[in-house]
Amino acid sequence: MPSWSMNRAESPAMERARALRLVILDVDGVLTDGRVVVDDNGVESRNFDIKDGLGLMLLARAGIELAIVSAKRSPAVRQRAADLNIRRCYDGVSSKLGPYEEIVAQLGLAANAVCHVGDDLMDLALMKRVGYPVAVADAVPEVKAAAAWVTRARGGHGAVREVAEHILRAQGRWDEIVAGLG
Repeated sequence: MPSWSMNRAESPAMERARALRLVILDVDGVLTDGRVVVDDNGVESRNFDIKDGLGLMLLARAGIELAIVSAKRSPAVRQRAADLNIRRCYDGVSSKLGPYEEIVAQLGLAANAVCHVGDDLMDLALMKRVGYPVAVADAVPEVKAAAAWVTRARGGHGAVREVAEHILRAQGRWDEIVAGLG
């Protein structure tokens, strides 16, 4: 049974997800499976899950702000952000706290309104600052330990879609948003 289908009264995670207004995503290991393919010409590519993309579009449709924050600079990441109309894309950052502080100041949000989805050690500092830290199923143990909720899906394999559905169900918006797709 998916973790989002738990009875809301039984799930502190669902209660915390109700307050969310911003989701910040790592890339490698969250939006992708963590593999980077380098061809014979030195060109890097990544694989993104199409269902994760739809999940992000549903969050945006519900008025949830989205941001991508990645330590690695990548044209593929910027292109994916543009394809999904994610205006806040920070790649090549040494610390994820700088973009986080900039975004929450711009939007006037408190930490409890922010979710960060991560998978590796570079995510820990931000996970400790946000109100709703989420780890993907194949995250390192330290990230899972810091998470308020862990997906069942692995990074790059529907984890972000699972997060989107979890948030929208917690906020009572899932059926409305899905009905609007027709």
